[in-house]
Amino acid sequence: MSAAPSPATCPLCGQTNACAVAAGLPPETCWCMQTRIPASVLERIPAAERGQRCVCPACGQTPPHPKAPR
Repeated sequence: MSAAPSPATCPLCGQTNACAVAAGLPPETCWCMQTRIPASVLERIPAAERGQRCVCPACGQTPPHPKAPR
């Protein structure tokens, strides 16, 4: 059995997600609280990962991050 993915990595590209919550900081300090993440980005997150890990700032943009799966 493999270890659970780190909450500090993006479920789309595997890079660091810069998540304040994963770093133990208050949620309101996270980059995503000041950024609108398109529904099309959130829909690409695998079902098992939704609500478990945050996307990174690059994948949270449109067009998608080059390493993100299509």
